[in-house]
Amino acid sequence: MAPDGYAIGIDRDSALLDLARGDHGAISNLRFEIGDVTTMSFTSQFDIVTAARMLQWIAQPGLAISNMVKAAKPSGMIVVLDYNHTGNVWEPDPPADFSRFYNAFLAWRQANHWDNQMAEHLPELFRSAGLHDIQSHVQDEVVKRGHLGFAEGAALWSEVIESLGDQLAQAGFCTLDQLRTARESFEPWATTELVRQTLVMRAVIGRVL
Repeated sequence: MAPDGYAIGIDRDSALLDLARGDHGAISNLRFEIGDVTTMSFTSQFDIVTAARMLQWIAQPGLAISNMVKAAKPSGMIVVLDYNHTGNVWEPDPPADFSRFYNAFLAWRQANHWDNQMAEHLPELFRSAGLHDIQSHVQDEVVKRGHLGFAEGAALWSEVIESLGDQLAQAGFCTLDQLRTARESFEPWATTELVRQTLVMRAVIGRVL
């Protein structure tokens, strides 16, 4: 960021904003605000408007992108990084109990109208929003046994089960017992057998006229 520039980060989770302020509050031209991309009202204010791993949790991604375009200056750039959850691959195949949880996770997301293939649909959403010079770049998150970051990456889905499992169970997509067996089977497998995990991700860039 240029010395005379500024950046604003928005999130609808006040706890996450508090963490961001704690980590980056010393930067004078950076501020964080409570907000929602589907209701934000910035107009022609930013050179770059970006979102990472966020549109996958929004039932109206077209509205979100439209507001991002509105917030950008003429010739500004829109940059979105997000997943294609249906393309994720584990080598070798994970335990059956975890696969059942993952299918329940996808079904729960679909029931909430969250796009499991957001990464693949971003270019068309960009075109529909009137963006130009659209580019899509492969940004897969890959962790390999023996490489830096493997343990953290391999533990991701245990954390997902822990953080979202109760919501899936309450919504009827799995039982608490199935959550327990999914985690109990996945954790030792990830520790001893998982060789490679590929989470399919794309970075899509477009320009405002």
